[in-house]
Amino acid sequence: MPADRGRTPAVVPAWVPGASLTVSLLGLVAAAYLTFEHFTSSSTLACPETGVVNCAKVTTSSYSSLAGIPVAVLGLMFFAAMVGLCLPAAWRRDSSALRLVRLGSVGVGVVFVLYLLWAELFRINAICLWCTAVHVLTLLTFFVALYRLQQQMMGEDARQAIASARPAAKNGAA
Repeated sequence: MPADRGRTPAVVPAWVPGASLTVSLLGLVAAAYLTFEHFTSSSTLACPETGVVNCAKVTTSSYSSLAGIPVAVLGLMFFAAMVGLCLPAAWRRDSSALRLVRLGSVGVGVVFVLYLLWAELFRINAICLWCTAVHVLTLLTFFVALYRLQQQMMGEDARQAIASARPAAKNGAA
C-alpha cells in the first residue's frame, strides 16, 4: 500500500530493524537446530534428558508435531518469514499492510508459543531449553513489533493533531 500523499512517513528508530533482525536470525538458528535434531532422532540434542528439563522428552512427544508437520519445521518457517519481514528494507517501507502482516505473523507465533508452553508444563511435564530459547525469541520479536506499532500510532496521533491545528492557525491568521 503506497504512502499517503502529503504525509511524511514515520521514522523507524535505528535500533528496531537491527534488534528484530538479530532476534529473528537467532530464532532461525535455534529452530534449524531443533529441526536437525527432529530428523536425526534427537541423537545429539545438547540438553539434559532427566528431570524437569528434558529436551528429548519434549521434542519426541505427541505435541512435537501439528497435523503431521514437526513443530520444529513450523518454527523454522516462522523465523524464515520473520527474517524477511524484519529486514531493514522492510522496516523502511511505509506500508500499513506490511506492518499488519509483521505484527499478525508474530502474534500467531506468540499464540503458538503459549500453546507449546501449556503442552510442556501440563501435558509433557518437561521443559526443553532449546524450545524455551525459541519461545523467548518469539516474544522478543513480538515486543519489538508491538513497540514499533505503538510508537507509530503515537506519531500518527501527533501528526493528526498538528494537521488539524494548521487550518485553525490559518483561519486565525486571516
